[in-house]
Amino acid sequence: MDARMDAFGIRVRYFRKRLKLSQDELAEKSDLHRTYIGAVERGERNISLMNIFRLADALQVTAKDLFDNQLENGENTKL
Repeated sequence: MDARMDAFGIRVRYFRKRLKLSQDELAEKSDLHRTYIGAVERGERNISLMNIFRLADALQVTAKDLFDNQLENGENTKL
């Protein structure tokens, strides 16, 4: 696995939890499968650009936010 995919997954999980969404709820909002969401959060999927946009919209953030190393709580996700 690639550390960048791990870091991306950490950010997806962070924003999902910030909205108090389950993986099932995020899957429904983004029109993606629950197991796909879990694999993205674990850094196991090489996610497509379209799915990045779907996740960003569902998480109410920009696609750029999903790539930033620094989270709002000051946590650094760069691996």
